[in-house]
Parts: sequence; structure tokens; C-alpha cells
Amino acid sequence: MPNNDWNQRIELAEKMIPLLGQLRRNNNVVTSIFGSLLDNATAVDIAKSHRFARRISGTELSLHKTYPIVELLTTLNLGTASIDLGELAVRYDERGGDLEAFLREELADVIDAPVTKTDEVDVVLYGFGRIGRLLARILLAKQSYGRGVNLRAIVVRKNGDNDLQKRASLLRRDSVHGAFDGTIKVDEDNNIIWANGTPIQVIYSSDPATVDYTEYGINNAIVVDNTGRWRDREGLSQHLKSTGVSKVLLTAPGKGDIKNIVFGINDGDMTADDQILSAASCTTNAITPVLKAVNDKYGVEFGHVETVHSFTNDQNLIDNFHKGSRRGRAATLNMVLTETGAAKAVSKALPEFEGKLTGNAIRVPTPDVSMAVLNLTMAGDVDRDEVNEYLKQVSLRSDLRQQIGYIHSPEVVSNDFVGTTQAGIVDGLATIATGKHLVLYVWYDNEFGYSNQVIRIVEEMGGVRPRVYPKRSTIDAI
Repeated sequence: MPNNDWNQRIELAEKMIPLLGQLRRNNNVVTSIFGSLLDNATAVDIAKSHRFARRISGTELSLHKTYPIVELLTTLNLGTASIDLGELAVRYDERGGDLEAFLREELADVIDAPVTKTDEVDVVLYGFGRIGRLLARILLAKQSYGRGVNLRAIVVRKNGDNDLQKRASLLRRDSVHGAFDGTIKVDEDNNIIWANGTPIQVIYSSDPATVDYTEYGINNAIVVDNTGRWRDREGLSQHLKSTGVSKVLLTAPGKGDIKNIVFGINDGDMTADDQILSAASCTTNAITPVLKAVNDKYGVEFGHVETVHSFTNDQNLIDNFHKGSRRGRAATLNMVLTETGAAKAVSKALPEFEGKLTGNAIRVPTPDVSMAVLNLTMAGDVDRDEVNEYLKQVSLRSDLRQQIGYIHSPEVVSNDFVGTTQAGIVDGLATIATGKHLVLYVWYDNEFGYSNQVIRIVEEMGGVRPRVYPKRSTIDAI
């Protein structure tokens, strides 16, 4: 690529940055390129997102096509929305005509619509481990614009006099996901962590039923329980006994009659009356959207899911006693065969898979990013190229584009998927199709990708999730 061409791209991207910021701050409009968010993006980030589009659509997306779109968007008096610039550019290429008229047609629902400046939902993180800290990072990034979800507090047990400093340090630095994007300081007198100017109240408690959140100005909060300590309705209902709490979301598979929600699949089952919900597991979130896509198109008779999963804090670093089978053996030295409930959990979100799936898991010595191998028997013969093209289009142009990603590269490895926001990414080069036999390989960041799914549910629970435009086709139409 000629250097002057790259410089021109960067120059356009630099011009785009303040316009994107204007849309975010004045209109509460989130922008993306085929699902790659442009919030706080640098000029290089923007250029790379346009370049990456070739892996999805087959051609590189030109900034000369998206920049005029962004310019016009700032003039249209938009209301709260999530707008995919890549999809708009592709549709305009297909349709042609007057660009402003095209945008007014595609975005009619949000032109002159209200900006939800006052709709904010208090969020409390109960527990501050791997998932809790990533949820905090995502919430704080969204919160920088002052609308929607609002991280107010974390609740933990105190582990010594320097607990607050250590909590802040773990938020500031992460061995897998890198440094926090911003500044963090500690107010020890008031037990507050200040992150990018946002005060996060640290509340020390081991009893979820006794915290009075209103003492800290927190009301009608959604508590995200990421401890995994309680998974049934009785245990999680303790949160609802606290003053200032309205709803609870569990970041693990729920037991009993608790709805297990995979966003994009069965979030329509959520009602305003639901006080306790589960976000299921990282693996369930990774495989369920892909299974729905291939089942809707081709029909799945039965299958086996083998998960190659990064080790977690549940395992031992070096051999020691563990109540679970095999998990006591050194996590960083062994592949550990263990069980997974993900295969059975799929049917909680997709009832048509009841009794159709089996599953196992192998924990491996990597700290993040996992892979699910879907070994499926289909209702009829399938063709590898056809299946890949279908899943690529689903990842690009369907209402599951935030859940399903697609990659077609001979060089990608697990580290390349750290920080991906989709629930799962299909590796097209690894797809195998022979007669009715289909094998799909799905990468997923079992920490960050899952955390993004959790936040989508939190926004939906709070009624502050922006609608996605242009309106996506259902996978039935792909």
C-alpha cells in the first residue's frame, strides 16, 4: 500500500474523530464498523477497522465512503441509537441515489427522536474478580459519555488493610487485557476508587441482604453478582432484601426456574417483571448463536461440543487438593479433561436443542481465549463453502452480528482474539463438511467477549440499550 494512501486514510480518520465524539456526546449515538465499536477510537483504530472489513465483505471499506455518512449524521438530529457505518456504506453502494435521502430512509425511526440523556441505571458489581473487573472497564468506557449504565459501587470482602489499593491496582493493570485506558486514584478515607473521574464506592460486606445502597445515593440498582456463590433463586434473592436494589443478574448458569439469557437469542424472553436473571456461561454464549444460525438454515439432528478452554482461578496452579475431579492438578502444566454444562445449557436458550447435544471440556495452559468444536450431524448434506459464506453473511448483515464473528485467515491463533467483543468467532478455514457431517470451530474470548454479552443484558434490563441501525435482517433472510 503506498505510504501517501495510508496518510490520506489517517487524515480522513482524524477528521472523523471529533464528528464521532459529537454524535456520542450530543446524540448518544454509538458508531461501529461491522460491529467494531468506534468509541474512543484513534485514527489508526478507525483505519484498521476499515481495513479489517475486507475479511468480512471481501473488499476493503473506504473512508471516502464512510466520512460523508458521518458528516451527514451530525446534521440529522438523531436520537439514541447504535449505528453501523459499514452496513450503511454497503447498502448505499447497492442502492445509490442521494445520500441524505438514503440516510433519512434508513434512520427514520431515530431522526428527531429523543436523546435519552436522563435515562441512567445504577449498577453494582457484587464481586470484583476476572469478570467483575472487565465489566467495570466496559461500564466505565460507556459511562464516560454520561448516559445509560452507571457503575456506582463494588461489593467485596475486605482482605487486609491495603485491600482498597490492591483492588485499584488490579483494575489498573491486567496481565491479559493490558493497562486500564485512563487514570485511577484511591480515596482511602471514603473507600472510593476514582476511575476517569468516576467515583466507584467500595463497600465491604459478606452478606448481600444487609447492604443499604441508598446510604451511598444508589437507588433501583441492578446488582451483577459475579461471585458464583449463589446460583438459585433463594440465594440470589438475598440481594433484593437490600435497600436500593431492584434487579439481579448472575454471571454464571442459573439453577431452577431462573431464566438463562444469551443476548441475541432469547433476550426477548426477558420481561419487566423479571427481578433475577442469569447470563449463562461464556461457552453457552459462544456456541448458542452459531448453533441457532446453522440449525435455522440446515437443521441439526444431534451433535457433540468439545470445549478447549483456558484455565481459570477455579483450578490449582500446582497440584493440590480440589473438590472437583482433575481440577486439582497444575493448571499451567496440564491439559485437564473436565465436564461442561454448556451443551445442556444451550436448550435453556434454544428449546429445540433439548436432548440433541453432548459435551466435554479440556482445560489448557493458556490464560484467556477458548475454542468450541461443534461436531454436528445435519438434517441433510452440507457444503463447506456454502456454510462458510452463510455464516460470514450472518456475522456481517444479520441481527446476530454482535454475537457471531467470522475469520478466514491461515495465521490466527488464540491471542489474536483477546479483547474481541463478539460471543464467538467462526474460523472458516477450519470448517469441515462431509455429507451430513459438519464440524465448526468457534473461538471466543471467554472473559471479554462474555463480559460484553453481560453488559448487553444489563442495558436491556435497565431499559437503556440503544437500538441498532440500519435495521438488520433476521438470519432467516440471509
